[in-house]
Amino acid sequence: MGYPDQRFDVNLSILFTELPLLERPAAAAAAGFTAVELWWPWIETPTPPQAELDALKKAFDDAGTQLVGLNFYAGQLPGPDRGALSVPGEESDRFRANIEVAADFAASVGCTALNALYGNRVEGADPQVQDALALENLVLAARAADRVGAILLVETLNKPESPLYPLVSAPAAIEVVDKVNAATGLGNAKFLLDLYHLSMNGEDLSQVIKAYAAKTGHVQIADNPGRGAPGTGDLPLERLLDELKDAGYAGWVGLEYKPGERPSADSFDWLPPSARAAG
Repeated sequence: MGYPDQRFDVNLSILFTELPLLERPAAAAAAGFTAVELWWPWIETPTPPQAELDALKKAFDDAGTQLVGLNFYAGQLPGPDRGALSVPGEESDRFRANIEVAADFAASVGCTALNALYGNRVEGADPQVQDALALENLVLAARAADRVGAILLVETLNKPESPLYPLVSAPAAIEVVDKVNAATGLGNAKFLLDLYHLSMNGEDLSQVIKAYAAKTGHVQIADNPGRGAPGTGDLPLERLLDELKDAGYAGWVGLEYKPGERPSADSFDWLPPSARAAG
């Protein structure tokens, strides 16, 4: 039981950001990790040049790290945006332009989980229109993910930090997951269960785990308060991850925390080196 029983990956969009993108996989490997995840790294474009995609693939290959999770294009993230797929107009078009690019890149590196951030509510836009657009785009994304043998993830964020994001409870995200699966018949839409975001929303984490472990495709953690490494806040993360395992979850646990003032490589002292490489 405990942390050594988990399969951890490092989110390279929040850890090792003191380094250029192409140096981060090697830094994660040097810290003992064999698996990583990423937000969409080209925030300015949903369709980067093939040479840039190839360079990132080479960075993973050279480091010996496996990419296990990738976001679709999500707008300015980090920044004011929280996804693009429910935002009418240009942002929705950019998301659609990204779908096959992201899916093909995932296939090229063996990544089998694609996260589609829902997007903020937009002033002057009818929420029902945004939700209809979201379902349309999520169906396209689910089909693309299925084509490359991947799952589609739908994530709950937290209301204090993302006040315009509509999916700020586990049931809200689960409802979207169920709608996508009903529309496609593929069953590959899953819940991204982020213990930090859910705790910020004041949810009963043990109850969420019991209710939704079977529909969970990926887990992310950070401590609360502060969104720091495990042990810097009050969340019983070790116990909660044991509860997830007991509930049947056997997937990846993404480390999506802020390292604080220290270098990212120094923020893993809570996890024995022997437990960092994923078997």
